[in-house]
Amino acid sequence: PLLPLRRLGAGLPNPVLVKCEHLNPGGSVKDRLAMAIVNDAEARGVLREGATVIEATAGNTGVGLALFAAVRGYALVCVMPEKMSVDKRRALTALGARVIVTRNAPPHDPDNFQNVARAMAEKEGWFLADQFNNPVNARVHEEDTGREILEQTRGRVAAFVAGAGTGGTISGVGRALKRARPDTLVVLADPVGSGLADWVETGTLGPDGSYAVEGIGSSAPPANLHRYVIDAAERISDQESFETARRLVAEEGLLVGGSAGTNVAAALRVAARSD
Repeated sequence: PLLPLRRLGAGLPNPVLVKCEHLNPGGSVKDRLAMAIVNDAEARGVLREGATVIEATAGNTGVGLALFAAVRGYALVCVMPEKMSVDKRRALTALGARVIVTRNAPPHDPDNFQNVARAMAEKEGWFLADQFNNPVNARVHEEDTGREILEQTRGRVAAFVAGAGTGGTISGVGRALKRARPDTLVVLADPVGSGLADWVETGTLGPDGSYAVEGIGSSAPPANLHRYVIDAAERISDQESFETARRLVAEEGLLVGGSAGTNVAAALRVAARSD
Protein backbone atom coordinates (compact mmCIF):
# COMPACT_ATOMS: atom_id res chain seq x y z
CA PRO A 1 0.00 0.00 0.00
CA LEU A 2 0.85 3.67 -0.42
CA LEU A 3 0.12 5.61 2.78
CA PRO A 4 0.25 9.33 3.63
CA LEU A 5 2.40 10.50 6.53
CA ARG A 6 -0.29 12.44 8.38
CA ARG A 7 1.83 13.35 11.40
CA LEU A 8 5.42 13.52 10.16
CA GLY A 9 4.23 15.35 7.08
CA ALA A 10 1.84 17.71 8.86
CA GLY A 11 2.25 21.34 7.86
CA LEU A 12 4.37 20.68 4.79
CA PRO A 13 3.40 22.35 1.50
CA ASN A 14 3.47 18.97 -0.26
CA PRO A 15 2.05 15.62 0.93
CA VAL A 16 4.42 12.70 1.56
CA LEU A 17 3.32 9.18 0.68
CA VAL A 18 5.28 6.07 1.66
CA LYS A 19 5.12 2.73 -0.14
CA CYS A 20 5.00 0.09 2.59
CA GLU A 21 7.37 -2.50 1.16
CA HIS A 22 8.01 -3.83 4.67
CA LEU A 23 4.66 -5.62 4.31
CA ASN A 24 6.09 -7.97 1.65
CA PRO A 25 6.49 -11.60 2.86
CA GLY A 26 10.21 -11.17 3.51
CA GLY A 27 9.80 -7.74 5.06
CA SER A 28 11.38 -5.54 2.40
CA VAL A 29 11.36 -4.26 -1.16
CA LYS A 30 14.02 -6.85 -1.99
CA ASP A 31 11.39 -9.58 -2.27
CA ARG A 32 10.56 -8.12 -5.67
CA LEU A 33 14.01 -8.53 -7.16
CA ALA A 34 14.49 -11.93 -5.51
CA MET A 35 11.36 -13.24 -7.21
CA ALA A 36 12.25 -11.60 -10.52
CA ILE A 37 15.82 -12.94 -10.58
CA VAL A 38 14.72 -16.49 -9.74
CA ASN A 39 11.88 -16.45 -12.29
CA ASP A 40 14.18 -15.06 -14.99
CA ALA A 41 16.88 -17.65 -14.32
CA GLU A 42 14.34 -20.48 -14.41
CA ALA A 43 12.86 -19.18 -17.65
CA ARG A 44 16.33 -19.10 -19.22
CA GLY A 45 17.03 -22.64 -18.02
CA VAL A 46 20.06 -21.70 -15.92
CA LEU A 47 18.39 -22.54 -12.61
CA ARG A 48 16.80 -25.91 -11.92
CA GLU A 49 15.51 -27.66 -8.82
CA GLY A 50 18.33 -28.87 -6.62
CA ALA A 51 20.73 -26.10 -7.68
CA THR A 52 22.60 -23.84 -5.28
CA VAL A 53 22.03 -20.08 -5.38
CA ILE A 54 24.65 -17.74 -3.93
CA GLU A 55 24.30 -14.02 -3.32
CA ALA A 56 26.17 -11.12 -1.77
CA THR A 57 23.64 -9.43 0.48
CA ALA A 58 23.22 -6.98 3.33
CA GLY A 59 20.42 -9.26 4.47
CA ASN A 60 17.11 -8.34 2.87
CA THR A 61 17.76 -9.82 -0.58
CA GLY A 62 19.01 -12.93 1.18
CA VAL A 63 15.73 -13.21 3.07
CA GLY A 64 13.73 -12.88 -0.14
CA LEU A 65 15.88 -15.47 -1.90
CA ALA A 66 15.61 -17.82 1.10
CA LEU A 67 11.82 -17.81 0.84
CA PHE A 68 11.93 -18.65 -2.87
CA ALA A 69 14.70 -21.22 -2.36
CA ALA A 70 12.55 -23.04 0.18
CA VAL A 71 9.54 -23.13 -2.15
CA ARG A 72 11.45 -23.92 -5.35
CA GLY A 73 13.88 -26.50 -3.94
CA TYR A 74 17.21 -24.65 -4.03
CA ALA A 75 20.06 -24.44 -1.56
CA LEU A 76 21.08 -20.88 -0.69
CA VAL A 77 24.43 -19.40 0.34
CA CYS A 78 24.50 -15.77 1.51
CA VAL A 79 27.73 -13.78 1.75
CA MET A 80 27.52 -10.80 4.12
CA PRO A 81 30.03 -8.21 5.37
CA GLU A 82 30.62 -8.29 9.11
CA LYS A 83 29.10 -4.79 9.42
CA MET A 84 25.62 -6.24 9.07
CA SER A 85 23.64 -7.12 12.16
CA VAL A 86 23.83 -10.50 13.86
CA ASP A 87 20.03 -10.59 13.82
CA LYS A 88 20.07 -10.68 10.01
CA ARG A 89 22.50 -13.61 10.04
CA ARG A 90 20.28 -15.46 12.49
CA ALA A 91 17.19 -14.81 10.38
CA LEU A 92 18.89 -16.15 7.26
CA THR A 93 20.10 -19.23 9.10
CA ALA A 94 16.59 -19.83 10.45
CA LEU A 95 15.30 -19.66 6.88
CA GLY A 96 17.72 -22.40 5.84
CA ALA A 97 20.51 -20.37 4.26
CA ARG A 98 24.20 -20.94 4.81
CA VAL A 99 25.77 -17.62 5.84
CA ILE A 100 29.38 -16.65 5.12
CA VAL A 101 30.66 -13.48 6.82
CA THR A 102 33.47 -11.45 5.27
CA ARG A 103 35.44 -8.54 6.64
CA ASN A 104 34.34 -5.03 5.68
CA ALA A 105 36.48 -4.63 2.57
CA PRO A 106 36.33 -2.03 -0.24
CA PRO A 107 34.99 -3.02 -3.68
CA HIS A 108 38.42 -3.64 -5.23
CA ASP A 109 39.51 -6.00 -2.43
CA PRO A 110 39.22 -9.78 -3.07
CA ASP A 111 37.69 -10.09 0.42
CA ASN A 112 34.82 -7.75 -0.45
CA PHE A 113 31.57 -9.67 -0.01
CA GLN A 114 30.57 -9.28 -3.67
CA ASN A 115 33.94 -10.55 -4.88
CA VAL A 116 33.82 -13.50 -2.48
CA ALA A 117 30.36 -14.49 -3.72
CA ARG A 118 31.42 -14.20 -7.36
CA ALA A 119 34.57 -16.28 -6.80
CA MET A 120 32.65 -19.01 -4.98
CA ALA A 121 29.99 -19.13 -7.71
CA GLU A 122 32.65 -19.59 -10.37
CA LYS A 123 34.55 -22.21 -8.38
CA GLU A 124 31.53 -24.28 -7.34
CA GLY A 125 29.36 -23.78 -10.42
CA TRP A 126 26.61 -22.14 -8.38
CA PHE A 127 24.08 -19.63 -9.69
CA LEU A 128 25.02 -16.07 -8.68
CA ALA A 129 21.90 -13.91 -8.31
CA ASP A 130 24.12 -10.82 -8.70
CA GLN A 131 21.63 -8.18 -7.60
CA PHE A 132 24.14 -5.35 -8.01
CA ASN A 133 24.67 -6.04 -11.72
CA ASN A 134 21.72 -8.14 -12.88
CA PRO A 135 19.53 -5.90 -15.11
CA VAL A 136 16.44 -7.82 -13.99
CA ASN A 137 16.70 -5.86 -10.73
CA ALA A 138 16.02 -2.40 -12.15
CA ARG A 139 13.63 -3.83 -14.74
CA VAL A 140 11.23 -5.33 -12.18
CA HIS A 141 11.01 -2.00 -10.39
CA GLU A 142 10.35 -0.20 -13.66
CA GLU A 143 7.68 -2.65 -14.77
CA ASP A 144 6.03 -3.39 -11.41
CA THR A 145 6.92 -1.02 -8.55
CA GLY A 146 6.87 2.09 -10.72
CA ARG A 147 3.65 1.02 -12.42
CA GLU A 148 1.99 0.45 -9.05
CA ILE A 149 2.99 3.91 -7.82
CA LEU A 150 1.59 5.51 -10.96
CA GLU A 151 -1.68 3.61 -10.58
CA GLN A 152 -1.96 4.39 -6.86
CA THR A 153 -1.34 8.11 -7.39
CA ARG A 154 -3.16 8.37 -10.73
CA GLY A 155 0.12 9.59 -12.17
CA ARG A 156 0.39 12.60 -9.87
CA VAL A 157 3.94 12.16 -8.57
CA ALA A 158 6.02 15.31 -8.30
CA ALA A 159 9.06 13.68 -6.68
CA PHE A 160 10.34 10.21 -5.84
CA VAL A 161 12.90 9.68 -3.07
CA ALA A 162 14.82 6.46 -2.39
CA GLY A 163 18.15 5.22 -1.14
CA ALA A 164 20.43 3.04 -3.21
CA GLY A 165 22.01 -0.24 -2.21
CA THR A 166 22.00 -1.96 -5.57
CA GLY A 167 20.34 1.03 -7.23
CA GLY A 168 17.57 -1.06 -8.74
CA THR A 169 14.67 0.61 -6.94
CA ILE A 170 15.55 4.24 -7.61
CA SER A 171 16.68 3.55 -11.18
CA GLY A 172 13.74 1.37 -12.19
CA VAL A 173 11.01 3.37 -10.48
CA GLY A 174 12.64 6.61 -11.62
CA ARG A 175 12.54 5.49 -15.25
CA ALA A 176 8.87 4.53 -15.00
CA LEU A 177 7.88 7.82 -13.38
CA LYS A 178 9.87 9.97 -15.79
CA ARG A 179 8.42 8.15 -18.77
CA ALA A 180 4.94 9.05 -17.54
CA ARG A 181 5.87 12.55 -16.40
CA PRO A 182 9.32 13.76 -17.54
CA ASP A 183 9.50 16.56 -14.96
CA THR A 184 9.28 14.14 -12.01
CA LEU A 185 12.12 14.87 -9.58
CA VAL A 186 14.10 11.75 -8.61
CA VAL A 187 16.15 12.20 -5.44
CA LEU A 188 18.76 9.88 -3.92
CA ALA A 189 18.62 9.55 -0.12
CA ASP A 190 22.21 8.80 0.86
CA PRO A 191 23.80 8.21 4.28
CA VAL A 192 26.47 10.66 5.38
CA GLY A 193 29.67 8.66 4.80
CA SER A 194 28.54 7.15 1.50
CA GLY A 195 30.14 8.43 -1.69
CA LEU A 196 27.05 8.18 -3.89
CA ALA A 197 25.58 11.64 -3.26
CA ASP A 198 28.76 13.28 -4.56
CA TRP A 199 28.73 10.92 -7.54
CA VAL A 200 25.15 11.90 -8.41
CA GLU A 201 25.96 15.60 -8.17
CA THR A 202 29.42 15.71 -9.77
CA GLY A 203 30.15 12.35 -11.37
CA THR A 204 32.96 11.79 -8.88
CA LEU A 205 32.64 9.60 -5.79
CA GLY A 206 32.91 11.31 -2.44
CA PRO A 207 35.30 10.20 0.31
CA ASP A 208 34.58 6.78 1.79
CA GLY A 209 33.33 7.10 5.36
CA SER A 210 31.53 4.99 7.94
CA TYR A 211 27.84 4.91 8.78
CA ALA A 212 25.57 2.62 10.77
CA VAL A 213 22.56 2.53 8.44
CA GLU A 214 22.50 -0.81 6.64
CA GLY A 215 21.63 -1.75 3.08
CA ILE A 216 22.08 1.60 1.33
CA GLY A 217 25.06 3.76 0.41
CA SER A 218 28.33 2.66 -1.15
CA SER A 219 31.89 3.64 -1.91
CA ALA A 220 31.36 2.64 -5.57
CA PRO A 221 28.28 2.97 -7.81
CA PRO A 222 26.75 -0.43 -8.69
CA ALA A 223 25.83 -1.18 -12.29
CA ASN A 224 22.11 -0.96 -11.50
CA LEU A 225 22.41 2.63 -10.27
CA HIS A 226 21.74 4.82 -13.31
CA ARG A 227 22.95 8.37 -12.73
CA TYR A 228 21.04 9.81 -15.68
CA VAL A 229 17.74 9.02 -13.91
CA ILE A 230 18.62 10.88 -10.69
CA ASP A 231 18.24 14.64 -10.40
CA ALA A 232 19.50 15.39 -6.89
CA ALA A 233 20.71 13.88 -3.62
CA GLU A 234 20.04 14.42 0.07
CA ARG A 235 22.65 13.48 2.67
CA ILE A 236 21.14 12.07 5.86
CA SER A 237 23.09 11.39 9.05
CA ASP A 238 22.74 8.20 11.09
CA GLN A 239 21.18 10.22 13.89
CA GLU A 240 18.50 11.70 11.64
CA SER A 241 17.85 8.31 10.00
CA PHE A 242 17.30 6.47 13.27
CA GLU A 243 15.33 9.30 14.85
CA THR A 244 13.03 9.33 11.83
CA ALA A 245 12.64 5.54 11.96
CA ARG A 246 11.65 5.78 15.62
CA ARG A 247 9.15 8.53 14.82
CA LEU A 248 7.64 6.39 12.07
CA VAL A 249 6.91 3.70 14.66
CA ALA A 250 5.68 6.05 17.38
CA GLU A 251 3.66 8.47 15.27
CA GLU A 252 2.66 6.58 12.12
CA GLY A 253 2.56 2.97 13.32
CA LEU A 254 5.13 1.88 10.74
CA LEU A 255 7.72 -0.55 12.13
CA VAL A 256 10.62 -0.04 9.72
CA GLY A 257 14.40 0.10 9.83
CA GLY A 258 17.15 2.66 9.53
CA SER A 259 17.25 2.84 5.75
CA ALA A 260 13.52 3.64 5.68
CA GLY A 261 14.32 6.40 8.14
CA THR A 262 16.90 7.73 5.69
CA ASN A 263 14.37 7.67 2.86
CA VAL A 264 11.65 9.43 4.83
CA ALA A 265 14.00 12.05 6.29
CA ALA A 266 15.08 12.93 2.76
CA ALA A 267 11.50 12.93 1.49
CA LEU A 268 10.43 15.32 4.25
CA ARG A 269 13.18 17.72 3.20
CA VAL A 270 12.06 17.59 -0.42
CA ALA A 271 8.40 18.02 0.51
CA ALA A 272 9.23 21.05 2.65
CA ARG A 273 10.27 22.99 -0.45
CA SER A 274 7.38 24.91 -1.93
CA ASP A 275 8.75 24.46 -5.45
